[in-house]
Amino acid sequence: MSTLKLKHLIYSALAGAALALSGCATNDTAPSGYPQQQQQKNQNQGYERDEIVDAISVHMGVTAESAATMIERLFKDQGRPVGYITGEEGGGALTVGVRYGKGTLWMKNGQTAKVYWQGPTIGFDVGADASKVFTLVYNLDNPDMIYRRFPGVDGSAYLIGGMAVNYQRANGITLAPIRTGVGLRLGAKVGYTAYSRKRKIIPF
Repeated sequence: MSTLKLKHLIYSALAGAALALSGCATNDTAPSGYPQQQQQKNQNQGYERDEIVDAISVHMGVTAESAATMIERLFKDQGRPVGYITGEEGGGALTVGVRYGKGTLWMKNGQTAKVYWQGPTIGFDVGADASKVFTLVYNLDNPDMIYRRFPGVDGSAYLIGGMAVNYQRANGITLAPIRTGVGLRLGAKVGYTAYSRKRKIIPF
């Protein structure tokens, strides 16, 4: 065998070994990158900030600046919502009162559902209200899971730009109703809110 041919065989063998090692390295690094890709995919399932700003502005008739100011804290506390509810509600109180509402649940994955809600309120206030409601929804995988009772979270209510928000939580699902409207009863404390497929007369 000539020296030139021997050198060529050695070179080919070394090149093949280098290519095999390169392939092994690529396979080794792939699994470590997968969780990051999966995390990014999960993050992309929620609504973007600008999408929520536009939706609140249109539904509640407020400026985009006011809507952006309101959701800035919500996005900081909870991240991206996987859905939201647009609706209206009415209620009244003489120390103890009630709230009734209806709306539509809009999921980021394209699913929608009709929603009714009702619940008692307790607080040192008197009056009636008629409000538009925009509720951000977190950690809801199945729209059917919205139909349950959600207790209000004590100390979570606050007011920004003429809109009031408070948190409701049950079974790992968090709702953040944003309210605005004539006669907004900021003094009312919501004990719980029950969401249902059909309207219910008795709120308890």
